[in-house]
Amino acid sequence: MAIQENETPKRVVIKLGTNLVTNKDDRIIHTLLSKIVEQVAALHEQGIMSVLVSSGSVFAGKEVMGELNQVTDKFISRQVYSAVGQPRMMRHFYSIFQIFGIRCAQVLTTKRDFSHGKHRKNMVNCYEGLLSQGIIPIANEDDAVSLSMSAFTDNDELAALVAELIQADKLIILSHMDGLYDRPPHEEGSLMIRHITSDQHVDHYIEEPPFDEENIDLNRPGGMKSKMKVAKETAKKGIPTIIANGSLENVILDIVEGKEVGTLVTKGPKPTAD
Repeated sequence: MAIQENETPKRVVIKLGTNLVTNKDDRIIHTLLSKIVEQVAALHEQGIMSVLVSSGSVFAGKEVMGELNQVTDKFISRQVYSAVGQPRMMRHFYSIFQIFGIRCAQVLTTKRDFSHGKHRKNMVNCYEGLLSQGIIPIANEDDAVSLSMSAFTDNDELAALVAELIQADKLIILSHMDGLYDRPPHEEGSLMIRHITSDQHVDHYIEEPPFDEENIDLNRPGGMKSKMKVAKETAKKGIPTIIANGSLENVILDIVEGKEVGTLVTKGPKPTAD
């Protein structure tokens, strides 16, 4: 069972969004990954274990292949990019974690693996085995083989399922967005909403860009609507969830220490005053 919000967590799941780990030219930002790993290493020294859920494999694959990809089917093209890019992402993480003397491991999964039964038990055994050895699991959807019926909506959903699976004390969703605002962030006078509960309706605050059918292989899923839906569902299960900007200095450490960063979502309803 998740611990109380004011206690030090022992397990956290940290999701890294595509818009966070790639730049405007769709290239992986190695310096950003280094800052994330440095914070995970600091938590590791405190006895706090992390699981990373990292996006970016499709863009990492495209960065390698460039114009060499001659596959015309957009869905197959995405599979190709993911298959090429996933080991490249892991090479980034492996080399950085090695600097801190920490081992990491890749865990690729499909939605079926979280279904109750032997698949779920196998996943639990995998994560518990890695965590018991002080190894940082790095999770991602197995995009190369996932079928539509066994695919996650996005990695926000995967992160939530992993958080529930390992009974995490916090889920931290990091992207290029600071959190939830009461109106479009670029508008004058917009204010960040620091805390909501899982029973609050906030969709009217959120604007989403249209889905690009012509560039389906490079769409960046997981906008604020998805994040908020996942955060509320996870909070209902007793796992406080924070949506924050992953490029902020020491953002993970600040969140774990309980500082006011981003938007916190907790289990509702809010307590009434006596």
